[in-house]
Amino acid sequence: MKKITVLHLDDCPYCHNAKRAIDEIQSSSPEYATLEIEWIEESCQPELAKAYAKDYYYVPSVFVDGKKIYEAHPGESYEECHTAVEKAFKVACS
Repeated sequence: MKKITVLHLDDCPYCHNAKRAIDEIQSSSPEYATLEIEWIEESCQPELAKAYAKDYYYVPSVFVDGKKIYEAHPGESYEECHTAVEKAFKVACS
């Protein structure tokens, strides 16, 4: 399985949606329960986030082995987020 990295902000509502989607997917799908997920809080860990800076603008952004799979957009629904997170999990397991 490939490593997932999530760039986020603690006070971002879209990031809360991504966290919720990740929790739901991992709890309902045993094959995803053991995926390694690195959480990088952009404002607290700018040195780690800098490595991804040229590849994203909005958070949450999800990378699989360093490749961006998902980046939230303003006005995004929870369902859109859930679908995108699930896609990232599938890529990580492929």
